[in-house]
Amino acid sequence: MSGFDFSTSIAQTSLPNPILTASGCAANGKELSAFFPLDQIGAVVTKSVMSQPRSGRATPRMAETPSGMLNAIGLQGPGIDAFLKEDLAWLVEHGARTIVSIAGESVDEFAALARKVRGAHGVSAIEVNISCPNVENRGLVFACDRNSAREVIEAVKRSVGNTIPIIAKLSPDVTDIVSIAEEVVAAGADGLAMINTLLGMVINTETMRPHLANKTGGLSGPAIRPVAVRAIYQVHRALPQVPIVGMGGVLTGNDAFELVLAGACAISVGTATFHDPSAPIRIKQELESLLVARGFSRFSDAVGYAHRSDQ
Repeated sequence: MSGFDFSTSIAQTSLPNPILTASGCAANGKELSAFFPLDQIGAVVTKSVMSQPRSGRATPRMAETPSGMLNAIGLQGPGIDAFLKEDLAWLVEHGARTIVSIAGESVDEFAALARKVRGAHGVSAIEVNISCPNVENRGLVFACDRNSAREVIEAVKRSVGNTIPIIAKLSPDVTDIVSIAEEVVAAGADGLAMINTLLGMVINTETMRPHLANKTGGLSGPAIRPVAVRAIYQVHRALPQVPIVGMGGVLTGNDAFELVLAGACAISVGTATFHDPSAPIRIKQELESLLVARGFSRFSDAVGYAHRSDQ
């Protein structure tokens, strides 16, 4: 819309608009490119990539739930070398701004992945998916422990320095998400991505057994949006200067607006793309119309607006 400033920034990375894909829901961009030009959204956040190729978990690994979806994909992917050579190169060729999501089973794996991404062309930021089990600590999820979360971000920071922004992806499956956020920011994270999926489970009442082969999986979709709003609000209140990429159940521009008001400076769209592959573009248009209708001339002025009543 004429005269409206829809730009945003995450640390030193500027984006023309705040709408991103959510890692894991759109592979690495090629599928969505059949529905809209990828350069029309703020950035593509790639599926979390690990050092080696992974085939993922056994099937069944997805289940519909009321107002949501449960998945246990298991970080299936080609491995970092093939990703950089093929997927990242394709995204750069097609003009997409790219945030590369990395995942590891150890601190050293995260550090090695970050070094490889640091040297790649066309990367706008690194998303550090610390919502993974730490195989060196009996499967403890990095993001659920302050010390483990800090160690990963410190290692990634040592690997990349100040050459590229680091976004730490946080899990909502914690008692105090603010303390985890404060820890990773102190360790060097330039921004936060929140929230990742919630751990859930579905039991098939016909077979009387867990529906997913993995038994548990990550819950996403509209059912988790109130949790996302709460978490973003709490973290923005504690760390108002830290950029937050908000996600969790965004189906409409109004949903995105709610996360923005809570404190998100960018919005990732994920599960919505399964039934509406054009959702990122539609949500971008709906959000812009809402902001203009509310009297905003700049997107940045709406970020955290709900906190003004606390002042």
